[in-house]
Amino acid sequence: MDAYIVEILFGGFFLMLLLGAPITIALGGAALATFMAVEKNPIAFVQIAFTSVGSFPLMALPAFVLAGALMEAAGISRRLVDIAETLAGPITGGLGTATVLACLFFGAISGSGPATTAAVGMLMIPAMVKRNYDRGYASAVTAASGGLGIIIPPSIPMVIFGISAIGLMPPPEAVAKFGQFDTVSIPKLFVAGVIPGILMAGSLVLINYFISKKHGYVGLTEKWSFADIRVSLRKGVWSVLAPVIILGGIYAGLFTPTESAIVAIFYTLFVGIFLHRELKFASLLNSLRTTTWITGRVLLILFTATVFGRLLVEQRIPAIIADSMLGLTDNIYLIWSMVIVFLLFVGMFMETLAAIMILVPVLLPVMYTLGMDPTHVGIVIICTLSVGFMTPPLGENLFVASGIGGSSIEAIVRRIHPFVIVSTITIFLIAFFPKLSLWLPHMVGY
Repeated sequence: MDAYIVEILFGGFFLMLLLGAPITIALGGAALATFMAVEKNPIAFVQIAFTSVGSFPLMALPAFVLAGALMEAAGISRRLVDIAETLAGPITGGLGTATVLACLFFGAISGSGPATTAAVGMLMIPAMVKRNYDRGYASAVTAASGGLGIIIPPSIPMVIFGISAIGLMPPPEAVAKFGQFDTVSIPKLFVAGVIPGILMAGSLVLINYFISKKHGYVGLTEKWSFADIRVSLRKGVWSVLAPVIILGGIYAGLFTPTESAIVAIFYTLFVGIFLHRELKFASLLNSLRTTTWITGRVLLILFTATVFGRLLVEQRIPAIIADSMLGLTDNIYLIWSMVIVFLLFVGMFMETLAAIMILVPVLLPVMYTLGMDPTHVGIVIICTLSVGFMTPPLGENLFVASGIGGSSIEAIVRRIHPFVIVSTITIFLIAFFPKLSLWLPHMVGY
């Protein structure tokens, strides 16, 4: 590896970020400058980038974004919130618990943290404030729960991780030491995310209970009403069936994740137009505009991040990092701790999808060297980066919750620390015990 190449690649990237350039420009500019420095044909830059956005699995990205936007417009998200409220019942901090459950349900549809925060927050933050919850706390629990949207399948970051990881083969020395590694697939990542997602949600419910008990946030009702639960389930039966159809079809092998996203779109259109009768033409156009904006931004990042990642691999930077880490320690728990702390730091400053596309070519070869299963690595990376949605200065969920709830960012940040801490503890648990990620995929045949 030539030192000047790394200086151009990383120096150019960070310099452009400091100058305020969008991350797409920073990645692409640094990669192109490096191409020119090593006298490579710039056409190869375009060819690598074009190949990165031409894969079949990537078609799931705009389809899932559109499905999530349509489900909000079709009244599906509101009915999921109603079900979550009746299930929370008399639990201390019941509305906070209902918020976590609603984000869990909606995350199984949208695959996006900010989208989950927006859809659930518009209904739950005003409801919590009306029940005398502190406005900042109501926004904080919503922002924290919104991160579940990228852990519970189907997840857009899981699709991006799968695309980034599929082309990275284990180093020969890792194969010689540990044998053949399991392959990475997007359906397997979806299955692997179920138990970690439930654990992350459970940790949020637990900390919400203790905080609510301290501040006197009582339950919604004195006792559970099975009649109310039955009514909410009857009204929301088509909403509950949405994630069942999407995930059930993938796990049963009836269709691929990409095909399931198309099924989700047509299912939502049918429910919204003919059953709920709430999906209007104006809402449909707005959903299409939202999908175009989000997808275009992601594809531009992917376009440039792929070339950036290819240069990292060609310069053997992942191997150098692996050697450096192993030179410090070969204790897998210490290495996982360093990786998690690093990802938490990155998540504070970098968008999740960009971080995945940049870091996977660096981190995955390192973890292969340690004998780690790539699916387990992917789940830990995604769970850790999900915390970035609720940590400043980037913290997209903070800004969404602030805009909906009317609280200042400072007021939300002051109340979100317990959720960050308990989520981080859960991530360490998931990292240290791979079976939490890999048991369910093995049970269903992956």
